[in-house]
Amino acid sequence: MSKTSTTAATTATSIPGAKQPQPSIPVIAVSNEESTTPKRPLNESDVLIIGAGVAGCALAVALGKQGRKVTLLERSLKEPDRIVGELLQPGGVQALEQLGLLECLEGIDAIEVDGYDVIFHGTEVEIPYPADNSTGILPKGRSFHHGRFIMKLREAARATPNVTIVEATATNLIKSHSDVIGVGGTVNGNSDHFIAPLTIVADGYASKFRKDYHTHTPEIKSKFWGLELIDADLPMPRHGHVFIGNGPPVLMYQIGTHETRALIDIPDNLPSASIENGGVKGHMKNVVLPSLPKGVQPSFLAAIEKGRLRSMPNSFLPSTTNKTRGLIIIGDASNMRHPLTGGGMTVALSDVVVLRDLLSPEKVPTFKDTPLVTKTMKTFHWQRKKTASTINILAQALYSLFAANDPNLRILQRGCFRYFELGMIEAPCGMLAGLIKQPTVLIRHFFAVAFLSIWMNYTETPFYLWPYAFYQGCAVLWTACEVIMPYVFAELGR
Repeated sequence: MSKTSTTAATTATSIPGAKQPQPSIPVIAVSNEESTTPKRPLNESDVLIIGAGVAGCALAVALGKQGRKVTLLERSLKEPDRIVGELLQPGGVQALEQLGLLECLEGIDAIEVDGYDVIFHGTEVEIPYPADNSTGILPKGRSFHHGRFIMKLREAARATPNVTIVEATATNLIKSHSDVIGVGGTVNGNSDHFIAPLTIVADGYASKFRKDYHTHTPEIKSKFWGLELIDADLPMPRHGHVFIGNGPPVLMYQIGTHETRALIDIPDNLPSASIENGGVKGHMKNVVLPSLPKGVQPSFLAAIEKGRLRSMPNSFLPSTTNKTRGLIIIGDASNMRHPLTGGGMTVALSDVVVLRDLLSPEKVPTFKDTPLVTKTMKTFHWQRKKTASTINILAQALYSLFAANDPNLRILQRGCFRYFELGMIEAPCGMLAGLIKQPTVLIRHFFAVAFLSIWMNYTETPFYLWPYAFYQGCAVLWTACEVIMPYVFAELGR
């Protein structure tokens, strides 16, 4: 995208006073290839958004439709190539529809997803998405190439009145006293600045601005290593697959007519992935490959041999209230969970729906009213938790069970699968899908799994070992509390 600046840019990071004469207004020219919006002074924007990903683009569209003048900054407008952010749960599809962006799923070879197929040591159980109670309609998720979806969102943002997309690298936030009033950055290698009463940071999991404005740091214990399988023979088409064996879990789901994404979870210091055992490829060949269904093995092995291995960190980051005046942090820059359940985009889009409604012109006539915007963000922090906390806690708890690495966790893992086999799947899958937004329901089902696990272990133990089984049951219950309660407190306690 070609752009030129008609004035010397400033690299200042602080403007001493709001009434002080400002430097000449920079004007950016955006080619028709990237935007149909005419040139206008950048500091006439009502809001700046850093990051044209899922959250940034969706919010730009939402605010633009409300009549706000939006400048959307993105470091590179080329199609991104990532190995996560490829499965959108039904709750995310619903949020996309509420935002008027459902057409972004068209024309990208997206695959409909009906639910999950969980395979535990070769035994599988189908977990379909639950039907809507009022209509009986079965909800659908979608899976796709991440980059194609992002480009459709950017097209939608570009076509929205009042939205200008600028290919720029944000380098710093501009402040007046303690208030954020804009962004400093570079455009085509030249320094520039963008001014607005509200700046929204949506620059993703590796956010460069998080550490100075977020009270938590990401917790990373493993990585997902991604492969792209061609014409894989999946056991249950149109389903996400979770393979649970002797090692950490493996996910597979179609992202196109011929392409299937495989994500192999590898915790830090996993012995089977050590250099002595052949590293990541050694783990895939020696541990993962033999545990997969025979129909999947040829395409999985071919993907390994192709050698295009990429990784993404699996992070947990609890949200925090936005307290800096003039600044809002959203998306993965603000809140992350393990991607095992594919809930990230659903949380982001649901957050945009909530934020759009809270920041509507009827409730917040102007973003220059920073006290009102700051007060609104406290409401946003708690209102979003119904969806976000349910998905976040579920993702962390399920990962602990599916990646069980001690005897107590393995007992819980077996009980969880048995819970599914007994048909207790509607509510768990409804929460996974982002359709049931009640953390209390999640806590109830989690401890139901824990007590089922203890009962199974007790009944399978010879009677002369029942005292030990009772002791073990107490240990399993304690482990269950250790698994879920820290995340409950992190998500709901602040």
